[in-house]
Amino acid sequence: MLRFVISRSRCLLLLFAVTLFAGVLSGAARESAVHSTPGASSVMVPAPILKARTVFVSNGGADGGMFPEPFSGDPNRSYIALWNELKSVGEYEMVADPAQADLVMEIQLVAPSGPAKGGKQLGAADPVPFLKLVIYDGKTRFALWTITEPIEWAVLQRTHDRNFDRAVARLSADVQALSQPNSGSLYAQPSTRAVPSWQH
Repeated sequence: MLRFVISRSRCLLLLFAVTLFAGVLSGAARESAVHSTPGASSVMVPAPILKARTVFVSNGGADGGMFPEPFSGDPNRSYIALWNELKSVGEYEMVADPAQADLVMEIQLVAPSGPAKGGKQLGAADPVPFLKLVIYDGKTRFALWTITEPIEWAVLQRTHDRNFDRAVARLSADVQALSQPNSGSLYAQPSTRAVPSWQH
């Protein structure tokens, strides 16, 4: 009888050890599978964006009341600035005919209205202007991706202009990051809404 109890205890101990070992192996296999899976960004980004070589920049205009104050220039400023940014990077061939483009990128300066100092937890943020870029497939004309970059608030005209230029540069960097296969991040410079000082 004593021998039977000892034998049963050994069996239970052996069964526990086997179960524990199987669990460890299963966890290692899952971890290996996760690491071997292609990056999420490479799966999520539409193929036309990853394969694009030619780009046509479309001028989506600007909301009223933005020029010549608080921003210098005219409503074409965001269009010209983005075109120059993409051209300087050299990743795409800039074309003058949308029919020749792999991608059509429409840039627009938007000035939303909303409650001053509205919190995001209430569904709205302080209404700062932002640049909106919609990327279309040049062949199907379907919208593939939308990127927005806020233009941070300022007091001085020169700071408004500087923040405008920085937003355009971030937008260009976002496009470059989006177009890289197996990128770890879909955006090179995620936007931050730092509280401005008084001042810039």
